[in-house]
Amino acid sequence: MLITKRPRILLADDHRMVLDGLRRLLENEFELVGAVEDGLTVLSAAQRLRPDVILLDISLPSISGIEAARRLRSIVPATKIIFVTMHSDSSYIAEATRIGASGYVLKRYAGAVLVEAIRTVVRGGTYITPSPADGVSPAARAIPAAAPQGTPARVTLRQTEVLQLVAAGKSNKEIAGSLGISVKTAEFHKTRLMNALDLHSVADLTRYAIRQGLVSA
Repeated sequence: MLITKRPRILLADDHRMVLDGLRRLLENEFELVGAVEDGLTVLSAAQRLRPDVILLDISLPSISGIEAARRLRSIVPATKIIFVTMHSDSSYIAEATRIGASGYVLKRYAGAVLVEAIRTVVRGGTYITPSPADGVSPAARAIPAAAPQGTPARVTLRQTEVLQLVAAGKSNKEIAGSLGISVKTAEFHKTRLMNALDLHSVADLTRYAIRQGLVSA
């Protein structure tokens, strides 16, 4: 009798309820090898566990899912990455493509399509759920595609990562270390953020990040 090995999955999301929901959704189909709640921990867990697929949220503490994915490409190059996120903005999906993600699933659709998304990327394909603006049901498609939503287009993806870290209470030095940039560059991005969004303090940036869903209140 032929026994097919179940794909090994590592989960990364900063909300314990989401992790619990993903476990219930996936445990009958896949081997769940671990669950972590911040961006730096997923790096060490991936190196130790060598999963077939990592399900990665974008809004993670310590470093964002985007930055974690950049580093994972060199740490575990054979591992497939699927972003499971609330962010439907086209800039995120474009960056996911650029750094080599195999999938992008909006959390609102995860219950209906995530199992198929994992199966698709394990077979070597790509999978993305459409935004509501597409006017179609969730289905597998080639990355990238999405309707611009969420964070305003005048804020770059790197600035959004800085914004998330600012809202998490990180200093300029800590932001620089997390993103692999200089302190001066971190300060530059923070200043540009304030100018672009017409905000005037770290507290204002934090409130804005919470409204955008980049960090939890």
